[in-house]
Amino acid sequence: MVTVGRIALVPFFALALLADGGGSVTWRLIATVVFVLAALSDKVDGYLARRHNLVTALGALLDPIADKLLIGTALVILSMFGELAWWVTVVILVRELGITALRVALLRSATTLPVSRGGKVKTVLQSVAISIYLLPLGELPGWTHVIAGIVMGLAVAMTVGTGADYVRQAVRLHVAGPMRPRGPDER
Repeated sequence: MVTVGRIALVPFFALALLADGGGSVTWRLIATVVFVLAALSDKVDGYLARRHNLVTALGALLDPIADKLLIGTALVILSMFGELAWWVTVVILVRELGITALRVALLRSATTLPVSRGGKVKTVLQSVAISIYLLPLGELPGWTHVIAGIVMGLAVAMTVGTGADYVRQAVRLHVAGPMRPRGPDER
């Protein structure tokens, strides 16, 4: 339910960010709050699922979709406004969609690609960087732009690095073949 709620917040976030052409300080702050709440709900969702043993196949499917919808929507709109370079948006979205496709391909061979610690750090960095970019930076001191750029640079580096690591893992898993239980005659 928390994941579905996060997905439902995406259109409200987009509308708030697009309101008044993105120039209204009030709407930018509302969009930022909605984004931050949606991003934090991912942590709440994971905590509740693990704590109450409510991990479901549907939740495992919808959770990354919710993340990609939220992050992707923010990146595209920020790039449309000219506040974030398109290459950043393209690099992040290509990596996210590529790794999702890779996971689906591996599932067909009964192999799963576990989420790495680096992947979790990447998601946090992306969320923090986007949260800063969502603020009405034109109304804030110049150093805020510098911080936004540094955090986004770290997020992009982590995005590319973890993407390459996932590809290496996938190749290794594919070469090893699907995991299956060993019989009593096998050692």
